Amino acid sequence: MDFETESQKKKCGVFGDVLGGVTMVLPKELDEPIPLPSPPSLAVPFELRFQLPDLKLAVRDFMRSREAGEFLSGALAGAMTKAVLAPLETIRTRMVVGVGSKNISGSFLEVIEQQGWQGLWAGNGINMLRIIPTQAIELGTFECVKRAMTSAQEKWSQSECPRVQLGPLSLSFSLSWISPVAVGGAAAGIFSTLACHPLEVLKDRLTVSRDIYPTLSIAISKIYKDGGIGAFYAGISPTLIGMLPYSTCYYFMYDTMKTSYCKGKNKKSLNRPEMLLIGAFSGFTASTLSFPLEVARKRLMVGALQGKCPPHMAAALSEVIREEGLMGLYRGWGASCLKVMPSSGITWMFYEAWKDILLVEKRLL
Repeated sequence: MDFETESQKKKCGVFGDVLGGVTMVLPKELDEPIPLPSPPSLAVPFELRFQLPDLKLAVRDFMRSREAGEFLSGALAGAMTKAVLAPLETIRTRMVVGVGSKNISGSFLEVIEQQGWQGLWAGNGINMLRIIPTQAIELGTFECVKRAMTSAQEKWSQSECPRVQLGPLSLSFSLSWISPVAVGGAAAGIFSTLACHPLEVLKDRLTVSRDIYPTLSIAISKIYKDGGIGAFYAGISPTLIGMLPYSTCYYFMYDTMKTSYCKGKNKKSLNRPEMLLIGAFSGFTASTLSFPLEVARKRLMVGALQGKCPPHMAAALSEVIREEGLMGLYRGWGASCLKVMPSSGITWMFYEAWKDILLVEKRLL
């Protein structure tokens, strides 16, 4: 039997381990690397899909909705009304802020002498841009809020009203005493004012100071340069204060008289002349009640042009009374009614007519 030398033993295998003089020799086969099994694959098939919404379908559905029809009816009614009554708006604005003659005929002749016939439509471009979104937002908001309030009242009347217990005192919250028409009118005035006030500022500057602001682009540039974005919201607080009572009274009067008249005559709806008359009377009432606030608002908005802008609405009212007496609070009221009454009547007549076209045919009324 052949025996391997010590040196040969050390060369066998991967390594040699000597423990207590005993040499352990690994077989040469173990000198090769042992392949390890690969771990199971954890990959899971994954597919990400992203599909854009069908905008054409969404727009089509919205345009067929009742709300879209009401907003569009308001925009069309406002545009058609302003195109007819722009000269009266020009004369009314001049008289309210104290520019030129103090009577309607004198102011009318002054505008024609100084600017020609086209002067009667001064600022009408911005006026049209202002009235279209304003009337759309105002009339659309009125209808939506009125429906929402009426629905809420019906739901609360069918269930027990919420109650709050404060010791021995129990408070019950009920909506039955709130007029949905009044709330809708107030909301209409607030939302339309917040959205379209910059256009009102531009319209007044173009109407009152044509020499300083000859074009719309120059007016926008100069107002922004003088006061930044905030200048376009000059007088927003008094505007909201003046708009709230006017808008609430205006819509409340029209809807209440319309409903009462239809019930008294046992009719489902008004004809066009009746809409014209009721709309005109509601505008007359609302304008008469809120006109002093309108005078103060106009003074605040254009007072900066004359370098004597009152600090707030109360100061503007005091200034008018001090300079012109109590009658000064209604200076320009005749011109205002001359503009507001036909404007209100024509607007309601056009609005109801467009609703008949856009909504009745779709059976949404």
